[in-house]
Amino acid sequence: MNQIAILSVEDEPEVREAIRRDLRPYEKHFRIEAAEDVADAREAIAQIEEDDDVLGLILCDHRLPGETGVEFLTQLHGDEEHQAVRKVLLTGQADQKDTIRAINEGGLHHYIGKPWKPEELVDVVRNELSEFVLRSEKIDPMPYVSILDGPRLLDKISRGTRID
Repeated sequence: MNQIAILSVEDEPEVREAIRRDLRPYEKHFRIEAAEDVADAREAIAQIEEDDDVLGLILCDHRLPGETGVEFLTQLHGDEEHQAVRKVLLTGQADQKDTIRAINEGGLHHYIGKPWKPEELVDVVRNELSEFVLRSEKIDPMPYVSILDGPRLLDKISRGTRID
């Protein structure tokens, strides 16, 4: 594995750019990819894996052209290879039924409503990526201590154990 990737799935260009802007603190440590729909997201995931990187986090809008974000997250969660991926629904248009489905069937880890506050997005990304690293048996947490939840990562390092 070379890098942990963050994938943003958002159809509106100005919103994609706002997400990328808010993720700048992570650019030096993580691969950041953007997709405009589910088909584009699948291609991005294939490229991430072809490059021997690992998908750690998806930030996904719900209302997308074609398949919805909830449908995509549900399918992804059903794929054993991607169950560890942290999933965040970043939307202003998912109704309660869609949100419940994302939680129950899509393995949703967090929901952020639009418009979001940049510091909220940064905090959620930090927490979800920390969880991804903590739960992985293959990722050395040490390189991420300065950018993620350092105390929790150091605790894992000191105990030499996997966190469930």
